[in-house]
This record gives sequence, C-alpha cells and structure tokens, in this order.
Amino acid sequence: MEYARNALEIFLIFLLLYTLFRFLRGTRGEGIIKGFTIFFLLFFLFGFALTRRLGLYRIEYLLLQFFATSFFALIIVFQPELRNGLIRLGKSRLLTVFGGSRDPAPVREILAAVEELSRSKIGALIAIEREISLRAYIERGVALDAKIDGNLIRSIFWPASPLHDGAIIIRRNRVAAAMCLFPLTEKEDVDKALGTRHRAAIGLTDETDAVAIAVSEETGKVSIAERSQIRRPVDIEELKRRLLEIYETGMEGPTHAGSA
Repeated sequence: MEYARNALEIFLIFLLLYTLFRFLRGTRGEGIIKGFTIFFLLFFLFGFALTRRLGLYRIEYLLLQFFATSFFALIIVFQPELRNGLIRLGKSRLLTVFGGSRDPAPVREILAAVEELSRSKIGALIAIEREISLRAYIERGVALDAKIDGNLIRSIFWPASPLHDGAIIIRRNRVAAAMCLFPLTEKEDVDKALGTRHRAAIGLTDETDAVAIAVSEETGKVSIAERSQIRRPVDIEELKRRLLEIYETGMEGPTHAGSA
C-alpha cells in the first residue's frame, strides 16, 4: 500500500511538471522552470534526505520554508505565462469536447484557407476591415458580399480563377469583394526582397487600421501586415491568435449607409 501511495505521488508531481512545461513552452519561463526543477531534484531532495538522516531538523525546517516561499515567488514571476496558459487551457480540445469549439466561424474558415494556400504555395492577399472603412477599395473591386468560407477563399486565389489577381476584403464577417487593388507602400525602410503583394499589404496599413494577411506564391510563407509593419513568416498558431484577438475585441467594422 505504501509503494502504491508513493508511486501515485510521484506520478502527480510528474503530471504537474509536465503541465507547467506545456503551458510555458516557447516562453522565457520555460528555461526558468527547467532550471528550478533540476535545482529541486539535486539540492532539495538530496538536502532534505541528508538533513533527515543526520537529524538536522532546523536546517530541514529552513529548507521547507525556503521552497514554500519559492513556490509563491514563482507564481508572481510567471504571472503572464500562467495567464496565457489558463487561456490556452480554456480553449483546449479537451474542454471543447464538452462545450464545442469556441473559435468564431470566420477565424476557422480564414485559417483553413490560409493553411491550404500556404501548403500549395498559392499567392493570396486577405484584408480585414476594422474601424477605418475600406469602402473605396471595395467599390473598385468585384463585389461579392458572400459568407466567409475557406473553400470560397481558396477558389478565388486559385491561379486559374478570373478573380485571383488583387486582394479580397473581409467586412463584418462577409467577403465583401475580390480583385481589390491597394497602394504600394512608399516607405524607404521596407525590405527590398518584398514583392508587390507584400508591399500592397503594407501600403494598405499605411493608410488604414486594417490587418492584411499575405501568402507568398514563391515560398508559401504567411505574413501579417498592420500599422505599417509586416511580420514574416508567421505560423498558423500565431495567425490564429491574432485573428482571435481581432474578433474577440469586436470586429464589426464601420457601418455606412449604402456600403458594399
């Protein structure tokens, strides 16, 4: 019975550490928690066993107090990482089995389209309207006013499609228009290796608060442009986080009478 209890305790400690590593993976806290774990195993367990064997109970008490205090200190140090970890836990697949997927449908459809376009190395430019209206660009494109659908977005940018040139604009959870043309950025510090599609993505964000997603037809890499800056390459998880931020803060877009 005693061995079973010890085995259960070891398993629970391992499960706790594994969960922490999963939450902190890719953050500055990952290295710290690994170092703390090694320190705990080498110093605390060894020191605790030694003081217990030698009867150094005062030192044993100090060790217990030190690590109890360290636990609360770690919570303070890792506050941002723990907060992000709890957010990820709330969106985990385990919980969505009971509550269903909480990602907005437009986010899922855009991600599915971008992932396939990236895999197939098909160039694309997707602009998401926010507070500043993109009506002028919509009116110069081909009006669609269609439901956001991954298959629709992929078919628009398919090289044989008559609508594949230019960009699509998403407004109020709809694909408002295709074949939209944006001004190229005039910034002098832009990477010379960037092509027309990426320069147009930056150019749109020079004048508006829109978010532009560009897929390179040469490499298949995905970029995000906003506030006159471009981040590249970004993976699907990073793109998902940004889209969720946009939709969770309320991306209704501007309302204009008679807008496209």
